Amino acid sequence: MLWLSCPNCGSRPIEEFGFGGELPTVPDRITDPHERDIDYVWMFDNLEGTSIERWFHQAGCRRWHTVSRNTITDSLDL
Repeated sequence: MLWLSCPNCGSRPIEEFGFGGELPTVPDRITDPHERDIDYVWMFDNLEGTSIERWFHQAGCRRWHTVSRNTITDSLDL
């Protein structure tokens, strides 16, 4: 079972959290505001290695947390 360390509640099972997706970064070369919004919402890097993600502790403190996840080993670090 995967566990995620919540800064407010301590170590909790991953089932208590809702996945919010990657924390996106928009390339500077996209200057049009509408194109930046589309890129921010729909384009994901899906890199092999470390990914920065958002998780919502829905069964606990009900706060958003930014997590670093290794996509190769599927290990999480808050």
